[in-house]
Amino acid sequence: MIDAPRIHVQNIAEKGEVVRVRTKIPHPMETGWRKDHDGNKVPQNRINRFVCTFNGTEVFSADMFSGISADPYLSFFIRVEESGTVDCIWEADEGKSFKKSATITVA
Repeated sequence: MIDAPRIHVQNIAEKGEVVRVRTKIPHPMETGWRKDHDGNKVPQNRINRFVCTFNGTEVFSADMFSGISADPYLSFFIRVEESGTVDCIWEADEGKSFKKSATITVA
């Protein structure tokens, strides 16, 4: 079972400020290469891509491969010029996706 993804950004920023975005998603990130106790192959189950947008404009993205650990954590910075919404989307195997959003108000 996948718990809800998490995103952390400061709620209020000044115009032009660089803001840190921290994200984490609980996910097993199975490569498909491992075997269980009975010798059966554990099916692949990975997050393949991460995309972050601010007010609909892509500001950060990452392709994830088999070397990424379980429960991937990403941290990056964005510059905010206006109030808006940070949307983070994790795309997984079998067409599944997970989304989490946060709002930043520019004072």
